[in-house]
Amino acid sequence: MEKQGLVLALSLGATLMAGMVQGAPIELRAAGSLKAAMNDIIAAYQAKSTTDVATQYAPSGLLLKRIQEGERVDIFASANMKHPQALVDAGSGEKVQMFARNQLCAIAQADVPLTSANLLETLLAPQTKIGTSTPKADPAGDYAWAVFAKAEALKANAKTTLETKALQLTGGPESAKPPKDRNPYAWVMENKQADVFLTYCTNAVLAQKEVPRLKIVDLPPELAVGADYGLLVLKDANRAAAPLAEFILSPEGQAILTAYGFQPPKK
Repeated sequence: MEKQGLVLALSLGATLMAGMVQGAPIELRAAGSLKAAMNDIIAAYQAKSTTDVATQYAPSGLLLKRIQEGERVDIFASANMKHPQALVDAGSGEKVQMFARNQLCAIAQADVPLTSANLLETLLAPQTKIGTSTPKADPAGDYAWAVFAKAEALKANAKTTLETKALQLTGGPESAKPPKDRNPYAWVMENKQADVFLTYCTNAVLAQKEVPRLKIVDLPPELAVGADYGLLVLKDANRAAAPLAEFILSPEGQAILTAYGFQPPKK
């Protein structure tokens, strides 16, 4: 009887633990550039589901480090494919799925006569303060450095000059934090920390909504850089995570991303 009682107790305990895991919120970590769109996606998903979703937004490189150090995460939505692929390579997931694309744009102060045609000339001008995010910590910074690398083909020593000039103002572990509910790029530009800031076009649109005087300029074709966003459901994730990931990839989820200026993934 004692043995039967022990087996029953263990079985009941396992059932309760399974219930606790099943009832736990989905832990989603996503790139900061996704915050507005992803919050809307989650709201649309929760209108159809009773599952809670706990979200945190930060630069993808910093999120990767936190996951590698043991933070429990169910879904990782990164601003590049490289960071979630690093988790797959380490055995922490099975497949990275591209779920959105973005482009780099330039945000400029109203008094900076910036156009696509004179963008490189303006960036190279000694008086121009260039703002970027922080490479390695934030893919937006890596993409800005890719722009600088492309500039080398157009003008000798442009890459070194631009990398030296660039002020890494956002996305790093030591970057100054904007006030709550402020767009970091709008805040940086409003405070005149940069004359021109290279960031995602989606970020530029949000920044201009907060500070309407800012200008948004497309990069010329020879300097254009795109960003592929990767989605990963991690190994041993909450069983409710997969349906949320599927919703992000669904036509409804994709329509929300498109409304915020993201482009659909490559076929």
